[in-house]
Amino acid sequence: MSKAEPAKARHIAIIMDGNGRWAKKRHMPRALGHQRGVEAVRRVVKGAREFGLEALTIYAFSTENWRRPEDEVSDLMTLMKRFILSDLEEIAQAGVKLKIIGNYKAFKPDVVEMIDRAIARTAENTGTTLAVALNYGSHDEIARAAAAAAAKGPVTPDTIAAELDTADLPPLDLLIRTSGEERLSNFLLWQVAYAEMIFTPVLWPDFTADHLKEAMDTFAMRERRYGGR
Repeated sequence: MSKAEPAKARHIAIIMDGNGRWAKKRHMPRALGHQRGVEAVRRVVKGAREFGLEALTIYAFSTENWRRPEDEVSDLMTLMKRFILSDLEEIAQAGVKLKIIGNYKAFKPDVVEMIDRAIARTAENTGTTLAVALNYGSHDEIARAAAAAAAKGPVTPDTIAAELDTADLPPLDLLIRTSGEERLSNFLLWQVAYAEMIFTPVLWPDFTADHLKEAMDTFAMRERRYGGR
């Protein structure tokens, strides 16, 4: 009997954790940690393209992040706008398709307009889909999906799944969380049901495309059983 081919991840999600601790260890402002975190996003998106990932989902701003100090929320919004302004054209020309999950319409009008333009700019691309979770919480997503399914007819796991924000993406294969924390933090709770998970001590600003490739190689060695033997 021939040996089965190693599993190849199609869709990876990342909880990008550790920006604040990275800055604190270096006696730097927390905002600088977030800036370095954006640089890590650039590296990992490039790696995702090179490694042939169909979809990369990153947890950028949760529904709970509104509880952070107002100046930190403002810094995060500013960084997001800078990233779109400086990186959108390169991402678009590389064939990356931008997708947003969560209710980004709750942001200020100038941010919403910028995000809408970015989505439209990459809408026809067919390379890696970069799904950015903005104002996202999995409890909220599941509740919205269940309500939408109920409005159309019987509620089943399949009808709920069809209404999730990620319904047009491949099933989630692997979830990575950086910084050594080992919890899901209300992220993709439905989608992670049979996904593999990797928790790494690497702080997000230090995460590189090599770390992503290492995680993909680890995933390829795992045997996925989906509840079977």
